Amino acid sequence: MGARGAPSRRRQAGRRPRYLPTGSFPFLLLLLLLCIQLGGGQKKKENLLAEKVEQLMEWSSRRSIFRMNGDKFRKFIKAPPRNYSMIVMFTALQPQRQCSVCRQANEEYQILANSWRYSSAFCNKLFFSMVDYDEGTDVFQQLNMNSAPTFMHFPPKGRPKRADTFDLQRIGFAAEQLAKWIADRTDVHIRVFRPPNYSGTIALALLVSLVGGLLYLRRNNLEFIYNKTGWAMVSLCIVFAMTSGQMWNHIRGPPYAHKNPHNGQVVSAFSNFFYFY
Repeated sequence: MGARGAPSRRRQAGRRPRYLPTGSFPFLLLLLLLCIQLGGGQKKKENLLAEKVEQLMEWSSRRSIFRMNGDKFRKFIKAPPRNYSMIVMFTALQPQRQCSVCRQANEEYQILANSWRYSSAFCNKLFFSMVDYDEGTDVFQQLNMNSAPTFMHFPPKGRPKRADTFDLQRIGFAAEQLAKWIADRTDVHIRVFRPPNYSGTIALALLVSLVGGLLYLRRNNLEFIYNKTGWAMVSLCIVFAMTSGQMWNHIRGPPYAHKNPHNGQVVSAFSNFFYFY
């Protein structure tokens, strides 16, 4: 056994240790530094994203729609990283702007945002914000936007596409229509809950009270009930109300604008949009 193992030990003793080439050490050092830098950059992005989402969730806990100026818009909407969708309403609500459509659209937007905030599906993947012209003029200029109100969707990645701008003139700004558009763009389905409207019930109660009081005061002389002229006037008022365009709009709920199939021109049912010059 000793004689057989001797040549093997001599061969092992005659081998020289292998070393890496001298020029590979800088390369390995550079690779190590690059890995450390990439890891640190990724960790920094994750921390920044966590801070942004935490801040947005805090704002959402206070109100369903938070207002943004130019700095907040660039930080939370334009600048990466983002893993959430942002719905932004560009509007002009200041009294001196006299934009009545902006106020009406804002009411529907509030209903939609409140429906999302108080729903069981609420999460940190979708937020609602608002940019007023008088608070974020630079944002309007950056986006080349010269009219209000306008609704836009800013996706988690990439730039907004054409479909990310809500076609308000053709569809209108009802909360239900906005919810459908958001579902198409984000796959987030929002069930709209409208606050109860007691105006009709109150008006009916007042009318019944008025008629009842009149009948009570004239209980000894009810000949006016058989007055043909009075009933004719009431009938004419009902006929005019039912044949008016307002009643047709109330029943059918048509869009605020439509496109002419012959020339493609969009004809708006209202012309009080606010334009910036």
